[in-house]
Amino acid sequence: MLDDELLEIAGTWSFWESPPPPSIRRTVELPGSLSNRTVLVIQGVRRCGKSTLLAQLVDRYRLDRKHCLFVNFEDPRLAGCLGYETLERLTKAFGERSPGAKTLTVMLDEIQWVDGWERWLRTKLERPGRFQFVVSGSNSRLLSGELSSVLTGRHITVELFPFDASEFRGTHPGASIRDYLDRGGFPEPIARDDGDLLLRQYFVDIVQRDVRERVGARSSLALKQIVQMVFESAGSELSLRRIAAASGVAVETVSAYLEACEQAYLLFACPWFAFSERKRSRRNRKYYPVDTGLRRVAVSRTGRDLGKALECATFIELKKRYGDVFYWRQSGEVDFVVQTGRVPTPIQITTVAATERHLLALDAFYEAFPHAAEAVMVTMDNFPEILASLGAEQSIDR
Repeated sequence: MLDDELLEIAGTWSFWESPPPPSIRRTVELPGSLSNRTVLVIQGVRRCGKSTLLAQLVDRYRLDRKHCLFVNFEDPRLAGCLGYETLERLTKAFGERSPGAKTLTVMLDEIQWVDGWERWLRTKLERPGRFQFVVSGSNSRLLSGELSSVLTGRHITVELFPFDASEFRGTHPGASIRDYLDRGGFPEPIARDDGDLLLRQYFVDIVQRDVRERVGARSSLALKQIVQMVFESAGSELSLRRIAAASGVAVETVSAYLEACEQAYLLFACPWFAFSERKRSRRNRKYYPVDTGLRRVAVSRTGRDLGKALECATFIELKKRYGDVFYWRQSGEVDFVVQTGRVPTPIQITTVAATERHLLALDAFYEAFPHAAEAVMVTMDNFPEILASLGAEQSIDR
């Protein structure tokens, strides 16, 4: 493929002649500026809006659109040239196209499909010039493990998730929390009448392309069954041995499958809370899906359980704010525990109001952790505002 042809493909993504279509501004926290010495990495589940966020960076960083190169490497026109040589040719041709620009911004979407991109990018950052880079991808191992070894100290990572409740309401003014929990936050499905069909296809694509190919599974049947089992049991402690027995695969295989699912941002583990890592590792984990709408279309029996959906959505909001989210169970169960400052904060989920079960579990938690912060009760009425206030307190603590 000629350099002019590569630039022509990039031009269809870069909107050099006209601005991109209007979109909902994402509420993700970004660094204050871009740099030619570090790369901004945006990662998240497939179809959560990473490409749209890249397009929004032009306005958010007040960049000259004509000095920004945007390429999506899932474009089928690039299927035959997914090597680092293409990156070199593209940036060179783009630089020659803009000889007078002091700074050029290169945005490389779904970069994990390009062979050798990490080391190519390292050479660019080690000899900084007028190029600054942003990359995105759907696989956290490709965009964290390899980066941490090849690009040590030269990347800033931002995780993107499907729409939160406020972003959902940006597309559906006046929508209720119940609407959000039912439909989820994937941008395109919530904008379409046939959104469930698209969500089902997303589920298949993530399992097949981002998980199965990663673990090299011969068949997707057992993998799909395991994911559906975990989605069905969201919020319950799960034993790897139990999953293995039910799916007919080895415990080690189940562990590898779930790890790959986390790397693809399809689901997340929630460990038992203890200050000792050794004690945490001896207890079973709970698991939560990345999106309530995706869970609803993937499972059969509990897909429309409102309380379960509220718990799943709360977990994701806490994960975005704190990274590490735990649960605690002894004589009763505390749904979630996060570290605010230097003390744990217990969080209970209920659709209406706290029950005796919630309160007894909190009493037991405070007996075990007497210096814990005041408990937070998340209900349909205060979600997600109370989580936003909790996040604000965490920012003050920092």
